[in-house]
Amino acid sequence: MTAAPSPPRPALPAVPGVCPRVNGVALCETDETLGEEALRQRACAELLRQAAIHAGHLSADDAVPVAGVMTQAASDAIEALLQAQLALPEPSEDALRRHHAAQRQRHAVGERVQLRHVLFAVTPGVDVQALRLRAEACLLDLRCAEPGGQDRFAAVASVTSNCPSGSVGGSLGWLEAGDCAPEFAREVFGRSDVGVLPRLVHSRFGLHVVEVLARQCGTEPPFEAVRGAVAQALGQQAFATALRQYLQLLAGQARLEGVDLQAASSPLVQ
Repeated sequence: MTAAPSPPRPALPAVPGVCPRVNGVALCETDETLGEEALRQRACAELLRQAAIHAGHLSADDAVPVAGVMTQAASDAIEALLQAQLALPEPSEDALRRHHAAQRQRHAVGERVQLRHVLFAVTPGVDVQALRLRAEACLLDLRCAEPGGQDRFAAVASVTSNCPSGSVGGSLGWLEAGDCAPEFAREVFGRSDVGVLPRLVHSRFGLHVVEVLARQCGTEPPFEAVRGAVAQALGQQAFATALRQYLQLLAGQARLEGVDLQAASSPLVQ
């Protein structure tokens, strides 16, 4: 792509009883309730579906997604669109080595972490904004807890957490990265901090307040042994950046109603 990303146009305000739309295409049913992130995800997917039609990868009579589920033809067309639009160069050997040097612990083998958490589960129909506010208030409360006093974390987990581990104070025991959802592991492993983490950890299950009780460092293999993993990580970063810029470009050209893509921190496209 040669064009610079356009800032998304301000979305037209939501109209009660009318589903948000992208270029006139409804993103949900009028009686369907979506959180902000789910709505942005559908908006981004619809932007790409329409771009695939415009680029000739998809028939103009492709069925509009129902409850956010698009046709297989649309999914395939979006893949073809992204392959054509997001031409990404292979990272250089120097870039790979620099990334490895800065992220050595990320590739450690056998690293273990003992932790506990309070889960605020994202379930269908939940008010995600209200849930986030509750989770952030819980995080602040636990970070301010007096050390050496009553085990505030365990007490809060037992009455607040939506995870079965709440019955044991939120304890998840000793875990390796492969025991966790990848997005959770990225926020917990390959670091040195111990105690209540300063930010909420987001995963497919919801929002987590996490306390790291102890860490056991793994062994760091040489660059040659993990070169493929390093290349994949750099490739994923480059793809995410390029996709975000492309979505900004599409949003700047689209008519958005009732959905704000300016606040989206990631493409949120599955």
